Amino acid sequence: MFPLHDDNPGFRTPWATLILIGANLLVWILLQGFGLHKPLAHSICEFGVVPAELLQRAEPGTLFQLAPDTLCMLGPNPAWHTLLTSMFLHGGWFHLISNLWFLWVFGNSVEDGMGSIRFLVFYLLTGLIASGCQIVFDANSTVPMVGASGAIGGVMGAYLILYPRVRVHLLIFLGFYITRISVPALFMLAYWIFFQVVGALTSVSGSGGMAFWAHSGGFVAGMGLVFAFRNPSLLERHPYHGWSKPSPPV
Repeated sequence: MFPLHDDNPGFRTPWATLILIGANLLVWILLQGFGLHKPLAHSICEFGVVPAELLQRAEPGTLFQLAPDTLCMLGPNPAWHTLLTSMFLHGGWFHLISNLWFLWVFGNSVEDGMGSIRFLVFYLLTGLIASGCQIVFDANSTVPMVGASGAIGGVMGAYLILYPRVRVHLLIFLGFYITRISVPALFMLAYWIFFQVVGALTSVSGSGGMAFWAHSGGFVAGMGLVFAFRNPSLLERHPYHGWSKPSPPV
């Protein structure tokens, strides 16, 4: 299930969303070398979040295998800056493109209801909370965590609260059969978070792969923090905001 677009009208240029997308692309190009093996591996080793390193659950100098031909070493001190830098790194082309597409589909509407500065602070804060959740629930992991997914989970959580009845147009893959449908955001986002929670509860600690706890934590953080960051005067312009106004046409 892949979102194509929503039916929410925009009233302001989503500068913060565009800046965040641009920052992720610049990091991918300049620091991660378009995903070439050596710069990609180096960037993840240096700037990814390693829970065991931050919480001092492993000895400094411990080597861990990032890829069959790549070893990383745990530093002598917790690298707290990686909580921020990891949000702008990605593990591959699909990881990058899917994250930035989700950010565009949902971010521009959330920004439209907050304003650009509030949205930027909200995005970074939910990203930090998302990383914190993954660290708490996977404290012994020496696998670096990278990606904007936790912060984008926060954006999706905010979208659920702000625009639950706006229809989201989805591309559905059923084996070789591909079709398009539109559903209320409530349905699509509830479906997404359900699978994140299931993934978190069934994942094996320290095994790498998807950071389900970060996705889930970011989503819940977004649902809560949106009440502090939303701008009522901006939201009033939206014809389909919340539950009190008419639903958009099918």
